[in-house]
Amino acid sequence: MARDVLRYDRMIEDALRSVVRDSLKKAAETGLPGNHHFYITFATGHDGVSMPKQLRAQHSEEMTIVLQHQYWDLEVGEDSFAVSLSFNRAQQRLHIPYAAITTFADPSVQFGLQFQARDAEDEDAAGIESDPADESATPESGEQVQAEAQDGAGEVIALDSFRKNSS
Repeated sequence: MARDVLRYDRMIEDALRSVVRDSLKKAAETGLPGNHHFYITFATGHDGVSMPKQLRAQHSEEMTIVLQHQYWDLEVGEDSFAVSLSFNRAQQRLHIPYAAITTFADPSVQFGLQFQARDAEDEDAAGIESDPADESATPESGEQVQAEAQDGAGEVIALDSFRKNSS
């Protein structure tokens, strides 16, 4: 079997993560127009995720946030974003690398993306072929967010179809 040195699956995933970044940039610059709102699910244990200890204790593996009416100080960088949200009537600051995101959805237009959370080792080894069985998938999270957000309408784009098949 030929080794995919170019890692097209990673290139596609990086391009789609830029959709998340660009969407957040627009929201930071002009706010969210109309009914647009974002559901963002991320791996809380991912390197670079910064969040209050009590939130991490409640969401030890994964957390979904909603950016709609009440979010503050959205800062969007090339590799991550930061936002303040209200939890139990107290503003809390979150810092989330795009590589930690597993699901991004905008139910107002029936749009969703699903990713594999990637850690720093995955980023460094991007040119090395990996075993797809070793990657931790979170398909339930994307389907759950999408279903909750739009009662089953729309489509989540899963990147698994672009990944190398081990057979």
